[in-house]
Amino acid sequence: MPLIDDWLPEFDVGERHDVAVPVAPERALELALGAPAASDRIVKALLVGRGMTAREETIERFFLAHRFVVLARTPTEWVVGAVGAVWRPRGGLVPLSDPEAWRAAAVPGTIKAAADFRAERIPGGSRLTTETRVKAMDDRARRAFRLYWVAVGPFSALIRRRWLRAIQASARR
Repeated sequence: MPLIDDWLPEFDVGERHDVAVPVAPERALELALGAPAASDRIVKALLVGRGMTAREETIERFFLAHRFVVLARTPTEWVVGAVGAVWRPRGGLVPLSDPEAWRAAAVPGTIKAAADFRAERIPGGSRLTTETRVKAMDDRARRAFRLYWVAVGPFSALIRRRWLRAIQASARR
């Protein structure tokens, strides 16, 4: 069972992407977290279009710089979470001090998001997966998020898939 299940087992919206990489699971996660967040011009443009910067940051630093808090970490899994009204122009994310603050947060009109990177052993290497889950705190937030996700979801998926391809290419070098 992935660690993300401990943090957000029930959710309104979710997406998952994966890729095979020819390295051990521990190395796959290292490569994922150390990969550039602005892995190419398309990803950089999509992030900038959302008002996010990714200068020379790694994926790990990118999430932390944008108010995600680390919920769990092992040598093969990394889970982060955020709370806020992401459909607002600046993301409306609530500052969180630690995983328990994330767990306790139930702010009306917001969503809880959990995202992960995880690697599991398969023949010839690892399967590297990234998953995003979102749970609305109330009906108003659920409606707002679903409208937002219609517009943003495909681009979020594109970013994740491009990240995974870049990580896969790095693992093959």
